Amino acid sequence: MELFQKAKAVRLRSHHRKYLLADDDGEHVSQDRQGTGKNARWTVEFDQDYDNVIRLKSCFGRYLTASEDVHILGLTGQKVIQSLPQKLDSSVIWEPSVFLENSKIRLKTRYGNYLRANGGVPPWRNSITHDIPHRHHDWILWDVEVVEIRVDSKPVDSGLSSLDSDLDSESFHLTSVPILGSDKGSGSSKNDGRMIFYKLADDEGGVVDAEGSFLFKGNNVEELTQNLEEETELENITVCSRNPLNGKLYPLRLALPPNNTTMHVIVVPATSKAAKDF
Repeated sequence: MELFQKAKAVRLRSHHRKYLLADDDGEHVSQDRQGTGKNARWTVEFDQDYDNVIRLKSCFGRYLTASEDVHILGLTGQKVIQSLPQKLDSSVIWEPSVFLENSKIRLKTRYGNYLRANGGVPPWRNSITHDIPHRHHDWILWDVEVVEIRVDSKPVDSGLSSLDSDLDSESFHLTSVPILGSDKGSGSSKNDGRMIFYKLADDEGGVVDAEGSFLFKGNNVEELTQNLEEETELENITVCSRNPLNGKLYPLRLALPPNNTTMHVIVVPATSKAAKDF
């Protein structure tokens, strides 16, 4: 909470190294790696009735709001939106807490849910919800970057006090974070891992067009299966490839291709009819 007390405006960066953005429609929010524009800037406000909570206002003058609407029917997670209620109620209040293990911030609603940045395939990818995750606990952790100091607060340090309030200004500098999958200037080698592109099989056995990807640093099918279960939040999956001759799916059983070759795989849930063929 001390960090927010010294900040007039902040940017929030998720576990996926993407910034919380206010969409241009003035209603939705999302996450994106590009965080230098005004949409990534959130003004910090305090509630006179509580000492440990904040409100976050977007560049459109609307508040980050924990709505009661379900993000995807049948799945956990409720929508986070921008709103401007006639009366500032508990839906626009967030309680910051520091995650002691790595000094990241969690933002909790007044009802116990946490602000969560989602990964995976669309429509999950880049979406923002609030809930209590049973897996992917890192997805509710945020880095806070102060972009404007509160004038009436004590100086934070020489590094922060020199930050320009204009996010587009050339004088604005922050330490950059390498993006996964990029090897420019990092001296990476083939041992840094391979890219995995995956699609999901639905319950009827068809393959969904939406595709996800991640950098895999493991060495065998078992590790790849575990990583894909974490990415998709599914259990007891079968990782498959597609036979180029007949288009049929077949499970990966043996070693992975050598030299960290990029892979395209199909994730088959246990509930899919396709799983009965294995």
